[in-house]
Amino acid sequence: MSLWLGITLIVVALAAGLALGFFLARRYMMKYLQENPPVNEQMLTMMMAQMGQKPSQKKVNQMMQSMSKQQATTTKGKKKK
Repeated sequence: MSLWLGITLIVVALAAGLALGFFLARRYMMKYLQENPPVNEQMLTMMMAQMGQKPSQKKVNQMMQSMSKQQATTTKGKKKK
């Protein structure tokens, strides 16, 4: 009986550790990406130039706004602390 209790506790502790680790890592990455967005205006301008488009400031601003709106809609339903 004691052996089964020990095995069960080990399995439960492992599952709880995996779940907790996953959610903590997810929370950390979301916070990091929110504070340090992966794309800025300079990078967007460079990407547009590489694709053969002439990057006007108006186009860059439009794309940055659309990216901000998309990011806001994905985080809209989430709790903010």
